[in-house]
Amino acid sequence: MVILDVKNVSKIYPKVAAVQDISFTVKEGEILGLLGPNGAGKTTTICMILGILEPSGGSIEIMNGMNADEVRRKIGFSAVYTHVPANLSVLQNLKIFGLLYDVPDLQGKIESLLEEFDLTKFGKTKTGLLSSGELARLNLAKALINEPKLLLLDEPTASLDPSVAKDVREKIRNYTKRTGAAVVWTSHNMNEIEKMCSRVLFLSRGRILLAGDPKTLPGQNGKNDLEELFIAVAREPLSINH
Repeated sequence: MVILDVKNVSKIYPKVAAVQDISFTVKEGEILGLLGPNGAGKTTTICMILGILEPSGGSIEIMNGMNADEVRRKIGFSAVYTHVPANLSVLQNLKIFGLLYDVPDLQGKIESLLEEFDLTKFGKTKTGLLSSGELARLNLAKALINEPKLLLLDEPTASLDPSVAKDVREKIRNYTKRTGAAVVWTSHNMNEIEKMCSRVLFLSRGRILLAGDPKTLPGQNGKNDLEELFIAVAREPLSINH
């Protein structure tokens, strides 16, 4: 089942084309890597999927045309640059997001998430006092509180130490296997992408330049590994095969 269907989507500003005529789908249970250098259009694409930005052209369909209210309840988002209110406690933050999503048995769900993400002892702690690793776990718990069928992750492990990042990856992998959720994942960590994604799209200057299996795509383009391919796309996006 196709969870996300992006067709010929563009986002054009007066002086720049941030995204240009891109199309892709993400199926149930699939983790898709959205790759590219800064300014390639990754975050703009995610913002359009979320409905924060309106596309200049094309269409975005989630779960076979589900209406906006239903979609809002079935989508989750986490990014290293998003912040929950620092003056509220961990419990208060989760409760507010749970109420926004109209989560059934909210108290039980919060308790389960606190335990799963090792946050129980921080329940009454203001989020402004949490470490970056604790905040990352809270952001992911927030993103999963509504049991989303589409999970959008924009650099979810950036700035985390390797141990915390590994833990976050494992939780996302387990969630996807358990629920069949579709995931769109952006990262500059190519080792992470190789471990997590079955398919990747390389964006360059707002266009999809390459697509395929992260394990075989480098060799198909004359590169030794995904990191080497990423560097080639970032430096010489129109001549990576030369």
